[in-house]
Amino acid sequence: MTTPTLQIGDRVRLATTPPFFKTADPMPMLRPPDIIAVGAEGDITEQRVGGYWVVKFERGSFLLDAQYLAPLDANDGED
Repeated sequence: MTTPTLQIGDRVRLATTPPFFKTADPMPMLRPPDIIAVGAEGDITEQRVGGYWVVKFERGSFLLDAQYLAPLDANDGED
């Protein structure tokens, strides 16, 4: 399985649920896997060491590995 090519500023969708979510706060906290639903959309705001991306969702910013994310096409979400 290949991981998608992502960049800061990209809009992404949560493709699969990780075992838990880790907040992107200065003092990170673990959150349950049901805090963000599969299909939720967010924006990549930062890349962190270890290949993690900071994604800003409606419920907050979380650290996620690229394997859990799917990039949105420019036409997604438009009528």
